[in-house]
Amino acid sequence: MKRFAFITEADARVLPEGEPVQLAKHGHITPLAKDTLRERRITVVLDTAAPADAAALVPKADIRVIAVASDHSGIALRRTLITFLRGRGLTVLDLGTDSTAAVDYPDVAESVARPVARGEADAGIVIDGAGIGSAIAANKIDGIRAVMATTETIARYSREHNGANVLALGATLLSADEAKAIVTTWISTAMREPRYIRRLTKIRDLERRS
Repeated sequence: MKRFAFITEADARVLPEGEPVQLAKHGHITPLAKDTLRERRITVVLDTAAPADAAALVPKADIRVIAVASDHSGIALRRTLITFLRGRGLTVLDLGTDSTAAVDYPDVAESVARPVARGEADAGIVIDGAGIGSAIAANKIDGIRAVMATTETIARYSREHNGANVLALGATLLSADEAKAIVTTWISTAMREPRYIRRLTKIRDLERRS
């Protein structure tokens, strides 16, 4: 992660899109640079507000690769969302299932959570009947922060405040249009506030102590 004492608009233009940078104590960002950083979805971590390694915990702001899976109850919604996401230019890892035979949601949740935790996907979406079980199961994987969202507000908060990297959806609770709106908000929201980022280190510490 690059560290700056001063960030100009020219600096902001050449930084990798979606990648966090660190601003030194008493550092400064020009007004134009702030606008450019926002446009390029670059998170600025203040080294006085969060541990230096906290930026590594921030979910990717610029999602390019997304893992998607469902159990038997979410096949139709999964296929709809995959088409929708690919239409937005994202690379989608379609992890099934395509059988109407009953599938256990912990297995489906793990199939999404593992590639996200390993960095093979920038984010993940898992779908079951209500989304609750999949969120619980995915959160058992170190490095995963999964949320079950039924509204765009929850989706936005889960990313902006909590750094969620897996989204769980309930196929029986949402229409296709509602799910698309939730997914759009979720993948479009970045985590930027240092105070929120700092709290991710405490979540990580909880994982390490358990």
